[in-house]
Amino acid sequence: MTPAATGVVRRARFLQALGIGPVWVPRQSVVSDEVPLPATVAIAVPAVPPVAAPVVSKQDKAASAWDDAPAVRAPAAAAPVLASPVDEGAAAIARMSWQELELAVASCTRCALCKNRKQAVLGAGDQKPGWLFVGEGPGHVEDQQGEPFVGPAGKLLDNMLLALDLPRGENNYLANAVKCRPVGADGKDRPPSADESAACRPYLERQIALLQPAVIVALGKVAALSLLGGDPKIAVAALREHTHRYGSIPVVVTYHPAYLLRKPLDKAKSWRDLCLAAQAYASDGTLAV
Repeated sequence: MTPAATGVVRRARFLQALGIGPVWVPRQSVVSDEVPLPATVAIAVPAVPPVAAPVVSKQDKAASAWDDAPAVRAPAAAAPVLASPVDEGAAAIARMSWQELELAVASCTRCALCKNRKQAVLGAGDQKPGWLFVGEGPGHVEDQQGEPFVGPAGKLLDNMLLALDLPRGENNYLANAVKCRPVGADGKDRPPSADESAACRPYLERQIALLQPAVIVALGKVAALSLLGGDPKIAVAALREHTHRYGSIPVVVTYHPAYLLRKPLDKAKSWRDLCLAAQAYASDGTLAV
């Protein structure tokens, strides 16, 4: 482990010893910025036979004092969920350059989400990143601005990144499982459907192939299922505290920042997950946080 990664782990133990969690936002802003998070919709993703046995890393036992419930052992992670070979559009996407991908996403009509979008949101950040953070989908503000993770949840994510010495856009890239805003009948944000997630998956797969990150952090259940497949009924809690694999890339699952705004006490759990991701990132001894 590099000295920087060791420092991250030491920081977690130090905060644990003090009996506090990571200071990601001022205490007063956590309350004022709270926004409701739409209920997560289960996504039916076809099971794909794994290409290799998943690598599972257990977080330092000393960190267990941060969680008031025992960790749940996660099932074996699936291989990357690849698009059907009969999908000619997906095959074309898999050959695109970054510039072609940007144009394709901006003009995409692969699902009905295109009908109400203001802007498709491909993502933002370093195009040669060590870290890739994948969320659910654009919300109202993201749809207006064309940028991922803005608003209160985005501010919290920025502070989570800073806790890892990762300013937004520096050695990290932010993306979502779907690129257009899912809107409910009431005009409010909602989680993407299974069909919407499947239609957008080739774009995410191509992003990962072009970005080649050293580690992926899945923010929430929708992102985790898009990357790993598996049982759509599984809870995020069952996927946490383990290192999964997307092909050869380590994947760590944690809570979405919007969820943490509603459940601020779970920030300490997400900090543990980020420390696990830092360990995976530095595991070959050549990468530094």
